[in-house]
Amino acid sequence: MSSFTKEEVFEFLDGMRDWGGINMYGAGPHIQEAFGVSRQEARNLLSEWMKTFSERHSTT
Repeated sequence: MSSFTKEEVFEFLDGMRDWGGINMYGAGPHIQEAFGVSRQEARNLLSEWMKTFSERHSTT
C-alpha cells in the first residue's frame, strides 16, 4: 500500500456506508480515486472490509 493504512480505508468505507448514498458493492472506484490504488487493490480492500465488518463493529 501507499501512504495510507488499511484502517484509514476502512474508516473511509464505514463513512460511505453510514452516509447510505451508495451500494457498497460499487465502492471500488471510490477507493481507487480516494487512495490512488489499482482496481484490483481497491477490490481487495473492499473485500477485506466486507469480510471483517461484523467483527470490527461488534457490540459485545
